[in-house]
Amino acid sequence: MSIDRTSGAENDFPDDPEEMLPADSVLSLDEYLAMHTAVGHRTRYEVLYRLVHGGDMSPTELEAAMEIDDSTLHYHLNELVDVGLVEKRQRTERGQDGLYTYYRATVFGDVLLSDGVDELIRGEREFEAMYDSSAEPDVDD
Repeated sequence: MSIDRTSGAENDFPDDPEEMLPADSVLSLDEYLAMHTAVGHRTRYEVLYRLVHGGDMSPTELEAAMEIDDSTLHYHLNELVDVGLVEKRQRTERGQDGLYTYYRATVFGDVLLSDGVDELIRGEREFEAMYDSSAEPDVDD
């Protein structure tokens, strides 16, 4: 699981991290960093986790699943919407007056969670298994 950062490292990564962005990048480096900052809060991480792994949810469904009060939930939802990890959607439900509001993860939210935080957690499990002194040694090595 070791990553070799020495071979060709001078050619793979520019000195200025902003230079990694494509010329026609949709987001700035600061916007990407704001996404990471937002998901660094436990409540926002859990909201994004539920939306990525559970699909679209209404505020009422999120409140019940997380056992969180309405104002706290909406504060954190707004933070996630502001940085582009979650989008607020509305639709008309059959047989109802008015609009039904729900939230869903954006592509950025899905990638950040699945290839970011979730991947780090999976990596820790692999690291632990590799260096667990109580585990039986692999006979094939």
